[in-house]
Amino acid sequence: MDLPLILLYLTLVLFGWMNIYAASISEEQTLILDFSTKYGKQLLWIGLSFVLILGILFIEARTYEKFASIIYIASLFSLFCLFIFGKKINGATSWYSFGSFSLQPSEFAKAATALALAKLLSDKQYDLKLIKNQIKTFIIIFLPAVFITLQPDPGSGLVYAAFFFVLYRENLPVYYIAIGLVAIVLFVLTLAFGLQIVLTCSWALLLLFILYLQFYRKISLKFHWLKIVTLFATISAFIFSVDYVYNHIFEQRHRDRFNILLGKNTDTRGVGYNTNQSVLTIKSGGFSGKGYLQGDRTQGHFVPEQHTDYIFSTVGEEWGFVGSAFVILIFTMFVLRILKLAERQKTTFSRVYGYGIASIFFFHYLINIGMVIGLFPTIGIPLPFFSYGGSGLWGFTVLLFIFIKLDANRSYEL
Repeated sequence: MDLPLILLYLTLVLFGWMNIYAASISEEQTLILDFSTKYGKQLLWIGLSFVLILGILFIEARTYEKFASIIYIASLFSLFCLFIFGKKINGATSWYSFGSFSLQPSEFAKAATALALAKLLSDKQYDLKLIKNQIKTFIIIFLPAVFITLQPDPGSGLVYAAFFFVLYRENLPVYYIAIGLVAIVLFVLTLAFGLQIVLTCSWALLLLFILYLQFYRKISLKFHWLKIVTLFATISAFIFSVDYVYNHIFEQRHRDRFNILLGKNTDTRGVGYNTNQSVLTIKSGGFSGKGYLQGDRTQGHFVPEQHTDYIFSTVGEEWGFVGSAFVILIFTMFVLRILKLAERQKTTFSRVYGYGIASIFFFHYLINIGMVIGLFPTIGIPLPFFSYGGSGLWGFTVLLFIFIKLDANRSYEL
């Protein structure tokens, strides 16, 4: 097994627990093994993670490829059954409740989807450049995302967009990525500057591009006018749809967060309170931080639910810029190590799965840290191995150690 990757995992889990301890400790709660506290429960879940790891490593590597489809279908079934048997917590029906114990199946669905995608793309006859195969691939990715978004948990559903990095590695035509990026840019610009300005600028840029092709590059567009008209119509329709999506599909809390992010509104007491307090808490740490367990804003619980999605603000206050940079460095080394191991795999299945989990981890830590420092709107994406929660910890552990098992047995043959 790859020792550097395991050491990076242990470093993240240990440092994550230390910050959960700092964010949830009080004067009445000082015993580390007090399992009625949040840090005590997290310690228990960490201990159970090692049992989970042993189970994953004892299973033969080829089993994960053989049963990838069954695991994926079982995962979809668990997500669907939430609408019947699930428990609503914080407005989302994302949990199964077993007495005092709750389980969030969406955290395990990411591993199941990564396995299913790897199984599909590992078929030697599977050409991702064919439209019919692209449709199959998109269905596998978006089915769990749709179930999760309908809970509603749009933040967790958005994570599945990370799989497009995998598809790009496996030769998905680059224009899909380009279309996605253009759509995001147009959406944000339309919200920021209004429909008329963005529509006018888009048409002007398209006309300039056509003139460039026609007169500078000497490319004849004589037989492509239908495609050009379709392109203009599609972009215009998308820009016009932004207003409808924003006002009729987004909930008010989502609109408020976008307005704050775009600078249209200033709200430090309502929807923007958490983010504002998080930013102030991180800034107060300065260069070297106030010291472990010495963060007065953390100890004063200025940031609501700081032990979950906003756990990075604890790092910023108590460990400062140095500690924050250390966490980002460790996460970056962690993702790069997975990518390096993925490239040395001898089977397409293992390589695709490796890229899948690297993309998920990268997406999680990029969006979460960006959210905590106010670069992105709050969408409820946890920081892997740092945010409080047993389902999240176990889900990320399963993701990682299936790959570690595949890498340790990378020469296996079915």
